[in-house]
Amino acid sequence: MGEDGSLLQTLEIGGGVHRFGEDRPLRLDSGARLNGLEIAYKTYGRLNADRSNAVLICHALTGDQHVASPHPITGKPGWWTRLIGPGRPLDPARHFIICSNVVGGCMGTTGPSSEDAAAGRIYGLSFPVITIADMVRAQRMLVEALGVETLFAVVGGSMGGMQVLQWAADYPEMMFSAVCVASAARHSAQNIAFHEVGRQAIMADPEWAAGDYARQGKRPEKGLAVARMAAHITYLSEAALQRKFGRELQRDGLSWGFDADFQVESYLRHQGASFVDRFDANSYLYITRAMDYFDLAEAHGGVLAEAFRKARDVRFCVLSFTSDWLYPTSESRAIVGALNAAGARASFVEIDSDKGHDAFLLDEPVMDAALRGFLDAAGEARGLTAGSPA
Repeated sequence: MGEDGSLLQTLEIGGGVHRFGEDRPLRLDSGARLNGLEIAYKTYGRLNADRSNAVLICHALTGDQHVASPHPITGKPGWWTRLIGPGRPLDPARHFIICSNVVGGCMGTTGPSSEDAAAGRIYGLSFPVITIADMVRAQRMLVEALGVETLFAVVGGSMGGMQVLQWAADYPEMMFSAVCVASAARHSAQNIAFHEVGRQAIMADPEWAAGDYARQGKRPEKGLAVARMAAHITYLSEAALQRKFGRELQRDGLSWGFDADFQVESYLRHQGASFVDRFDANSYLYITRAMDYFDLAEAHGGVLAEAFRKARDVRFCVLSFTSDWLYPTSESRAIVGALNAAGARASFVEIDSDKGHDAFLLDEPVMDAALRGFLDAAGEARGLTAGSPA
């Protein structure tokens, strides 16, 4: 079924912005705290009577809470609509699906583009540095505020997968199962390097104004677009780029200049230009830094298995893609090895695909089938019932 009105009605979409009082600050790993935290979120389906069917979906770097409904700025369908809907692996008739914008984001959750009430101005670079653990801590606050004590599943890909692993390390008692797709337990030096290129592109844009562009009425669009272009290359495989574009020209003959002669150049420029309409430059800085800081084993003596020692009762599914060079299969195998060493039950599937890292967002029937099979088996073990009202 397509992204039409009948599907949206079936999804039973809810959500909004949950505001926490000054008495419920978010305490951050940096030692700072956020007062008056706001978390923007969407829900699909209903929480069942025994509150056992809640699924938390964690989004990637440039994602947001609009996982299965049209984006309010671009109008495009949600980024995981193929997985959410009637008869799909995540079915609102069976699951109560929650997806929130991460702390530091720019789609309604408190971040650098939010107003600092105490100072009476937009945060900008006065916003404290955040971590993946901070994101998860905020998600827990939201989940509890929604009346959920235990999550049936926590699911995410890429940075979302990092959040899934952090959930397993910090709050295993609150989750029955976990799905980590195309991710890693720590950010590699290569990934940090690519992020630094993007951050420097943003900060080199004169319109960035030392992070104070919002107050000055400026927009560092060129820098943010270049950051997106550089990052987007890492999301694709060489085979995917060759198949889609090769060395095809935009027009007959060369321009003998620096216009977009090749189709791949035009594609990247389009990616950059469209990205700046929906994303905030400072959020890009903060979220990429959070990913760079991520190293789940570090707090456990450098032993990843120790991070999962309390998660032995959680059922795990780890998925990777053969052509993903951003988070290669070796990273997923390291996660599975650590889970096994910790005594946790884990299933692992390496999916043959030439689409690169972005495969987790694209049409991949093997991934869909693996996710469906895992969630169905976990649901049977959980005794999951349909989403009748709580």
